[in-house]
Amino acid sequence: NGSSASVTMFVSPQPVEATDDAFWDQFWADTATSVQDVFALVPAAEIRAVREESPSNLATLCYKAVEKLVQGAESGCHTEKERQIVLNCCRLLTRILPYIFEDPDWRGFFWSTVPGAGRGGGDEDDENARPLAESLLLAVADLLFCPDFTVQSHRRSTVDTAEDIHSIDSCEYIWEAGVGFAHSPQPNYIHDLNRTELLKLLLTCFSEAMYLPPSSDSSNANPWVQFFCSTENRHALPLFTSLLNVVCAYDPVGYGIPYNHLLFSDYREPLVEEAAQVLIVTLDYDSSTSSSPTVDGTTTGTAMDDADPPGPDNLFVNYLSRIHREEDFQFILKGVARLLSNPLVQTYLPNSAKKIQFHQELLVLFWKLCDFNKKFLFFVLKSSDVLDILVPILYFLNDARADQSRVGLMHIGVFILLLLSGERNFGVRLNKPYSVRVPMDIPVFTGTHADLLIIVFHKIITSGHQRLQPLFDCLLTIVVNVSPYLKSLSMVAANKLLHLLEAFSTTWFLFSAVQNHHLVFFLLEVFNNIIQYQFDGNSNLVYAVIRKRNVFHQLANLPTDSQSIQKGLQRKKKTPEPISRTNSQDGVSMEGSRPAAPAEPGTLKTSLVATPGIDKLTEKSQVSEDGTMRSLEPESSQPPPDGNPPSAGSDGEPWSGEASHHQRDRRRLSSASSSGQWTPTPDWVMSWKSKLPLQTIMRLLQVLVPQVEKICIDKGLTDESEILKFLQHGTLVGLLPVPHPILIRKYQANSGTAMWFRTYMWGVIYLRNVDPPIWYDTDVKLFEIQRV
Repeated sequence: NGSSASVTMFVSPQPVEATDDAFWDQFWADTATSVQDVFALVPAAEIRAVREESPSNLATLCYKAVEKLVQGAESGCHTEKERQIVLNCCRLLTRILPYIFEDPDWRGFFWSTVPGAGRGGGDEDDENARPLAESLLLAVADLLFCPDFTVQSHRRSTVDTAEDIHSIDSCEYIWEAGVGFAHSPQPNYIHDLNRTELLKLLLTCFSEAMYLPPSSDSSNANPWVQFFCSTENRHALPLFTSLLNVVCAYDPVGYGIPYNHLLFSDYREPLVEEAAQVLIVTLDYDSSTSSSPTVDGTTTGTAMDDADPPGPDNLFVNYLSRIHREEDFQFILKGVARLLSNPLVQTYLPNSAKKIQFHQELLVLFWKLCDFNKKFLFFVLKSSDVLDILVPILYFLNDARADQSRVGLMHIGVFILLLLSGERNFGVRLNKPYSVRVPMDIPVFTGTHADLLIIVFHKIITSGHQRLQPLFDCLLTIVVNVSPYLKSLSMVAANKLLHLLEAFSTTWFLFSAVQNHHLVFFLLEVFNNIIQYQFDGNSNLVYAVIRKRNVFHQLANLPTDSQSIQKGLQRKKKTPEPISRTNSQDGVSMEGSRPAAPAEPGTLKTSLVATPGIDKLTEKSQVSEDGTMRSLEPESSQPPPDGNPPSAGSDGEPWSGEASHHQRDRRRLSSASSSGQWTPTPDWVMSWKSKLPLQTIMRLLQVLVPQVEKICIDKGLTDESEILKFLQHGTLVGLLPVPHPILIRKYQANSGTAMWFRTYMWGVIYLRNVDPPIWYDTDVKLFEIQRV
């Protein structure tokens, strides 16, 4: 086979001249290749050998491959031979680039200009002054809108009048109808395959980020992404629109014919996956360091016009933040919801519907949309369509809770719910009855989407694996944020909340780590919000509080002397299980559900950086009478030194950053603070015990318990329905303390989460690209690859 012969010759120490046309024509022309063949023909060891032993050959190869792509883009690839050459260069560069990135000495190579290698023999100096990376990126962008190669030609005639690639307006060649484009081109699987190969190369160019260790310094932007998403790329707008529309318009179930995905190959799916990956990488942008003009959601204009202030230099982020037409939002939201729900679609015929695998990329995309475009976020929350995003997220969270290789998925699902929960509308939407019965490994219940959320969160906390402990704060913050709006909790959900309080208020749990008591504060805040603002519909919760009243009395009488603290900690040694699963009345799981399974041994996963503590992740806002929010953050939020009593917020709720938040796994139950072994002291317990917000609940118990006991004695009742009926008609008007102001903790952009998203996103892309395995066995630095 010609190509393997050329490759072998190439690896030889003899320098290959860039001008040796016979050699190069032979080298590119081999037709029978796919990207998999190129990976097989060019083993890693040989690439590294050329890099070390014949560096000039490697440099020549990269230079010639880029030159061929540039020529293909210039000529418009009219012949089959030219297209084959372009694809082969594309595949070869995809194979080689990771080995250039892994070597710090080579990393700058593509950003240098190649002296004296001008196509015109040196007379077009300005053209030659472009770094190789820029020529490569511009050629790929041109090739993605190349008539009869990656888009349908608009002319139907002979090659002589072929469209000049520089005169075409690529906005007329957007790949799919949707945002800013109404015409849906005829599907063409050859074009889809060619686009997929070019996007794979683009993703590989962007992957230099994988070879740099994680750093919180947001100034080291990815130069490849930066250039590609700048005004230098004249196709930035049509390409952004094409990628977004291809993803959001995709319908994996196709025409609804069972088993259709087994009958014919779906050429669209690989393109959609590649498009989703390229899209999230181009949108990797730290919004906390920028002042994007559209964040307040007040600017207006056409689909994306230039009347707004300039916004970020990254045009993809800029365009995303400017989308504002209702029909565009509807198209995006429907598309993302359809794809996220796809793995949940249960059919009567096993394997009859196609299941997509790129839900993690979709979640990152949805996050970016909400984070960069506040109008989109408000649109999502305006209708009950937000529940079509919520249910799949809860499904993934519940399904992945026992699987160590899916910790990243757990985090992003929780982050999205935290972001949504900062808006009042989300809490209001949760009151919609839950009737879609997706088989989930949770107790059967009748109720609302709020019940579903609480039941799934309870499952995660009581039966998820230990690596999820840092998420407990986030989970409970979400419940606190929505609690003032929950009209009627089911008995199942009410019992779950009390079971959590019981578990978190045991002395050994409270005394075994410096921030465990925060979880109790969050839960008390949930009960206070519901009692003060939604007492009328919540007789189930009030009944559960009365039944478990001893838990509240124990908290009020929590011992603070050294001896009791030591005794509390002793108890822990006998109870290795962090939270007992017994007595939570789990009941039978839903029919058709499978239990959440741990990862198969040997599953690969990528490491993640630690996430910021909840105090860094959120900012407190107070809801006024008229429903508007105002921020409560102090001007300078200096965290107190570790171990000092946290400052109290409203209703004695402590939250300010303890310094030990940044430990890697900061709440192992035997938590030691960063200064060595931490031990609880009486002063420390007193400092927060005195702020426990128990007044409202104690008053409720004081008023209602005697009445309920009287009914039971008078009527000899043991039947809870009578008591519930009494509680439904009861009222506490005028008997409770003055309602506290509602406090919402809204997600705030910060460089810590920006870095977390970068490592998570590239980890997903690394693991999902296995055929061909683009980055496998190269020396990536952004994360570690681990086996479960």
